[in-house]
Amino acid sequence: MKAFEQNIRKVEPYVPGEQPQRRVIKLNTNENPYPPAPGVTKALREMDADRLRLYPDPEADVLVRELADYYHVGKDQVFVGVGSDDVLSMCFLTFFNSDKPILFPDITYSFYKVWAGLYKIPYECQKLSDDFHMVKEDYYKENGGVIFPNPNAPTALYEELDTVEDIIAHNEDVVVIVDEAYIDFAGRSALELLDRYDNLLVVQTFSKARSMAGMRIGYAIGSPLLIKYLNDAKYSFNSYTMNAASLVCGAEAVKDRAYFEDRVRAVVETREWAKVELGKLGFRFPDSGANFIFATHPDHDAKELFEALKANDIYVRYWGSERIEQYLRISIGTREEMTALFSFLNKYLNR
Repeated sequence: MKAFEQNIRKVEPYVPGEQPQRRVIKLNTNENPYPPAPGVTKALREMDADRLRLYPDPEADVLVRELADYYHVGKDQVFVGVGSDDVLSMCFLTFFNSDKPILFPDITYSFYKVWAGLYKIPYECQKLSDDFHMVKEDYYKENGGVIFPNPNAPTALYEELDTVEDIIAHNEDVVVIVDEAYIDFAGRSALELLDRYDNLLVVQTFSKARSMAGMRIGYAIGSPLLIKYLNDAKYSFNSYTMNAASLVCGAEAVKDRAYFEDRVRAVVETREWAKVELGKLGFRFPDSGANFIFATHPDHDAKELFEALKANDIYVRYWGSERIEQYLRISIGTREEMTALFSFLNKYLNR
């Protein structure tokens, strides 16, 4: 090791899903298979390129205002960032500064461990039950903060709101972050609890239900106090996190509620059909509340199946991690893409 390396921060990075740059059936990163709202396309076509020579609004007012109106909260309750990953990273930096460990599930979004390592935050993983549900009593102990996705990733399981509230109620002395990247495909949001718990922060994204993964827009909603602290950290880091195009296009996406609801409904309908088809092929999976299914087959090795799919230009996600080494995560594509997936699986499993 060279001498200067002794003072370099070393972390184990997050490994994103593969992004093939050719046309394949891409079911590995939970993107929405449908285009964003028509207003987004119109805004991009009509955007004056001369605006790009100027810095964007550091307060992101046009987007914050639309989100506040949509969720019936104050503008001082909304924080936006470059995708929910940026927002969550800022949350770790801002809220998790105790010498006590933060708590999150052992099978969950793998970026949590990365941020904890990056910011030198102690953490403890709480084991999910054998059927992959959170054990709420495990979060009753003393800690430095709590974070969990709902629905969880990669399991796709949605925890009912009473379970979520129970965890928050037992942790009112720390910040509790509910990561709701997939909530629009599931059930009731923890946003319903904001009036009762000023230590609650709910984080959502435009990458899934709003079909804008490539635009990188995420947001947090919470008490004005928590949002103030987030903004203080942001302005100490980078005043201009949101680019001009993201602000304009994000606002247009929020305005079109009808299109949003229609596309969510289409994904959910395809997901429910896909569950039936996977069941016919012998797959087993937790009941999905997300835009993906976390599936295993009792008679076929997951890694071998993953490689066979990839060889035929069908990309799904495989980890090989402890407890989930025999599972694949399959994003919900269009009906045509899913039909192609099932056609291949039927031939492969019955060869």
